[in-house]
Amino acid sequence: MAFEFQLPDVGEGVVEAEILTWLVAEGDVVEVDQPIVEISTDKVVVEIPSPVAGIVLKIHYQVGEICPVHEVLVVIGDGDESSLPADDGPEVDVAEPPAEVQPEPEEPAELPESQRILAIPSTRRLAKELEVGLETVPSTGKGGRVTSADVRKAAEQDSTPPPEPAAPPRPPSAEYDPATLEQRIPLRGARKAIADNMVRSAFTATHFTYVEEVDMTGLVALRDQLKGKAAERGVKLTYLPFISKAIADALKRFPALNASLDDEARQIVLKGYVHLGIAVQGPHGLTVTVVRDADRLSVLELGGEINRLGDAVRDGTITMAEMKGSTFTISSLGVLGGVMATPIINHPEVGIVGVHRVAHRPAVVDGEIVPRWLMNLSISLDHRVVDGWDGAMFLQDVKAQLEEPLGLLL
Repeated sequence: MAFEFQLPDVGEGVVEAEILTWLVAEGDVVEVDQPIVEISTDKVVVEIPSPVAGIVLKIHYQVGEICPVHEVLVVIGDGDESSLPADDGPEVDVAEPPAEVQPEPEEPAELPESQRILAIPSTRRLAKELEVGLETVPSTGKGGRVTSADVRKAAEQDSTPPPEPAAPPRPPSAEYDPATLEQRIPLRGARKAIADNMVRSAFTATHFTYVEEVDMTGLVALRDQLKGKAAERGVKLTYLPFISKAIADALKRFPALNASLDDEARQIVLKGYVHLGIAVQGPHGLTVTVVRDADRLSVLELGGEINRLGDAVRDGTITMAEMKGSTFTISSLGVLGGVMATPIINHPEVGIVGVHRVAHRPAVVDGEIVPRWLMNLSISLDHRVVDGWDGAMFLQDVKAQLEEPLGLLL
């Protein structure tokens, strides 16, 4: 009999999803737990596996369409084509004999090897661009998933990139049609979700930004001293775990920043827990992962969790639960952090900190100009909930902790 597979509830509050990529087509044979479709919700792009084995009889929603949760997404049969539910398609002329139905083999047809390989669509596209067969790539991702890094490594080992063809010279007086030099990309999937959330935040929260300079010289030395021991425990120790620890501790002293505003109820909701959102750049755009109970974790534990979540975003294995429920967000571009930014608040939170580049610059210490490691922190706050004084005092608290970093290890 045919199995009508409904779009499952992939996360709290999710009522619909956009179809990004079908990994199978009508007539394909699928196995249990084989990824069949890639969908996008408000915050995450995920692959949906098949709950049963059989043949794809009918796909109800095409790429770019929105499928509500619990609506029939695809029909999978057991080989008996007569089990396909009737639709409203054109009627067959009764005067014309129907085509003879070929019996299905007793054993399911052997699935092509390329469909057995676990890899997200962006990795498959990369493999196609680099002319690398996924079946030849050793996988290092979770659950045997082939990652983009695996594909690039295989490409480097197997071939040398061909030289780029020389571009033909342009006629000196030729006029070009702009349409031939432009590319139009549909705003959908993760990019659309990011755009919608940014617009909602920008036009809901009353943003103001405050910037503070931090002397990181002591922390630079402390990190250099600890990163070897951290590596022995499997943790790549960057500055972000120290900054996260300082922010998590400061939020306990300034609860107004660890809050949200319930616009409908007209209530400020103070959170008795600290779930730090860490913005990560992934293959589908900016993703906010959540480090839960960050105030209860050590610097080393924070580093391990931040690394794990970042890898999950880049490998495409991040789950909806790992991207929900943050109370305050940190946005860091690492070495590309620049001098300053005005980050947009992650709605419905009331604050976000931007972490910028640590650079060797001259500073005045005890009346003398000396070289120091300096960094800027910027904070954007919702002025409906947080006063400027509280925002400035909060960032001063973070600054004081980072400039006396041994306290972060207690």
